[in-house]
Amino acid sequence: MAIIGSLIKSLIDLRDTIVSEPDAEKAQKGVLKNLLEKAKDTAFGKFYNFNEILKAEDIEAAFAKNVPYFDYNKLNERWWSQIHEGAEDITWPGKPNYFALSSGTTGKSSKKIPVTNEMIESIRNAGIKQVGALSNFDLEPEFFEKEIMMLGSSTDLHHEGDHEEGEISGISASNIPFWFRSYYKPGQEIAKIEDWDERVERIAENAKNWDIGALSGIPSWMELMLKKVIEYHNVKHIHEVWPNLQVYASGGVAFEPYEKSFNALLGKPVKVIDTYLASEGFLALQNRPDTHSMKLLLDNGVYFEFVPFEPEYINQDGSLTEDAPVVPLADVEEEKDYVLLISTVSGTWRYIIGDTIKFTNKEKHEIRITGRTKFFLNVVGSQLSVNKMNDAVKELEEKFDIKIPEFTIAAKRFEDGEFYHSWYLGTEANISEEELAEALDESLKNANKNYGVARSKALKGVKVTKVPPAIFPEWSGANKKKGGQVKMEKVMNEEKFAEFESFVEKELKTNKY
Repeated sequence: MAIIGSLIKSLIDLRDTIVSEPDAEKAQKGVLKNLLEKAKDTAFGKFYNFNEILKAEDIEAAFAKNVPYFDYNKLNERWWSQIHEGAEDITWPGKPNYFALSSGTTGKSSKKIPVTNEMIESIRNAGIKQVGALSNFDLEPEFFEKEIMMLGSSTDLHHEGDHEEGEISGISASNIPFWFRSYYKPGQEIAKIEDWDERVERIAENAKNWDIGALSGIPSWMELMLKKVIEYHNVKHIHEVWPNLQVYASGGVAFEPYEKSFNALLGKPVKVIDTYLASEGFLALQNRPDTHSMKLLLDNGVYFEFVPFEPEYINQDGSLTEDAPVVPLADVEEEKDYVLLISTVSGTWRYIIGDTIKFTNKEKHEIRITGRTKFFLNVVGSQLSVNKMNDAVKELEEKFDIKIPEFTIAAKRFEDGEFYHSWYLGTEANISEEELAEALDESLKNANKNYGVARSKALKGVKVTKVPPAIFPEWSGANKKKGGQVKMEKVMNEEKFAEFESFVEKELKTNKY
């Protein structure tokens, strides 16, 4: 019997019975009050008069009224740039010890997002909550003795003056508690390797030395790593190498588009647990089975607000209009898309994280990520969100029994002067591009009234190009160092799309696919 595993499982179960869920609205009001109290003497807090907001009868309403929305560019240019120049007490007391690098989805240079000691603690607490939630997933005691493969960016952070820089997964992994290090794979030596291909090669070489019970990382890079391990050991599936693999903690993007291709690498089913770790914080996690929804972490240093994801409130660059209304947690509606705003212990304030979410269960405060504000295709009035695109692609997979783990799309004017939706689908399926285009078109017409209207007017048609799925991570890797929080651009503008088409053309000429 796995004595240690049974003990750990018993402790987790005991913690689960002792620790009760906080009252959501009280917890969020408490988080906001603590944030304002902590930052009231910073330059930001003085400028927006946090002291007066704290005196208001309705602190949340006063906060929303007096502090504007910020995206990264606005907050960085006005405030965080002062931190980069050495100033203290700007948006949070003191200076951060870390900056998380994130290229976002369309930016050409890395964003530098402050990561304070309080945020490190918040992420660590979220990790403990995630471990605690495992008690709900009917795992055998032996599981709690297995090792965990955490595939993220390099933990070899770059020293820049008085702070360190890296991607949030690397920062988090470099700050794991000492008691967890014996469970953590690939281990600190391999995790520090900067080059993605070299790191994965080392993982493959050592794979059979580890007894992996759980995986953690974003789906696209996890698939590449698993394929490399399978290829290196000349086996049919990953369970021939890691027979005790039971859990995959997915994060960064919605898992569903990758589900079919991921499952093809397995010898038996695993429990998939979704998490929501962004460069700005650990925001939500799945805490029960039979759902892909995630519970917002409402008492962990992050205050949430929600703006209805409607075309009239979204600027072309994905930012919000100044008159966009905010909806408090108590008034959100299920199955409605919202732009997510966060204020955190790292000094982000009413910050547009760039993701859109929907509540699948308001009572349990469970959400799903539905897309990105910049991934909203409305060039010719189609008002097409990424969740609608994902659904349509999943319908293709089911209709033709194929796998399409990646795609990208742009509204493009062709030689005839008409606009078409041009899709690149990552698939090896033996289905004609014309059939795929017709099926996509019909699916979106049935799911989206605005798309149907656009198709009868300014949107002439749909064009599909099939490409090998491996091209998409190659594109991401060419635009950003591999292994971090990479989010494939599901929607591109014409300029970016032209770059992608040129990249695809060159890649296909290499004959490596």
